[in-house]
Amino acid sequence: MSDTVLLAEERQQVAILTLNRPQIMNSFNFELLRALKEQIDAVRFKPDIRVVIITGAGEKAFCAGADLKERATLNPMQVKEFIFTIRNLFTSIEQLNKPVIAAVNGIALGGGTELALACDIRIAAKTASMGLTETRLAIIPGAGGTQRLPRLVGRGKAKELIFTGRRVDAQEALSIGLVNQVCDREHLLDECLKMASMMCETGPLAIEQAKYAINHGIETDLATGLAIESNAYWVTIPTRDRLEGLAAFREKRKPVYTGE
Repeated sequence: MSDTVLLAEERQQVAILTLNRPQIMNSFNFELLRALKEQIDAVRFKPDIRVVIITGAGEKAFCAGADLKERATLNPMQVKEFIFTIRNLFTSIEQLNKPVIAAVNGIALGGGTELALACDIRIAAKTASMGLTETRLAIIPGAGGTQRLPRLVGRGKAKELIFTGRRVDAQEALSIGLVNQVCDREHLLDECLKMASMMCETGPLAIEQAKYAINHGIETDLATGLAIESNAYWVTIPTRDRLEGLAAFREKRKPVYTGE
């Protein structure tokens, strides 16, 4: 395995980012956070990349959260910097202008679960387990967990999981809506790539606007959400892709979208 803390690979129109610290369960230190930020910032402006997949190296862990060995060496101001950095990184992933799939290949605790929550879709291996375990260390989730988890699974279930620090296995995660799909670990990346391939067949500008409408509309009342949807729809009307979609339907062929 490479000494690089983050591996980046491109397969056709998909970027695969692999957290690469398997010896310490792919936990986050400053170096890994900054490397992931650099890749997310770069892929935002790569029109040839339509989907991002984030996963962990090795067979045990997706990400076990913060590197507690590093944390023990930080002073209070550096801890604040770490939390500021990871929170802003996960927000940038959530607001990325293309779909992000978390391939949860193993244990995802604390910041690992928060990373998955910031992604649009979560597909988990049957061997995966997830949890926001921070209260067991006398702290709270600090990278969006207290906000994203209740929006995904409901307030009551989120409070239960955060207050107890309890882990859930893949099947329970599926049953409460924490993940979208569960599969055998050896098929995990293939399942993620299969879903990514379906997304790559759609109009990239349409995906960008749909994601914008969902993310921002869900935070408002229905009338405001509908207005956000309308404005997002208007963006797609003058595009070449919309005309290509109509032409392909008329000609009974697959459309070829260029993001224009």
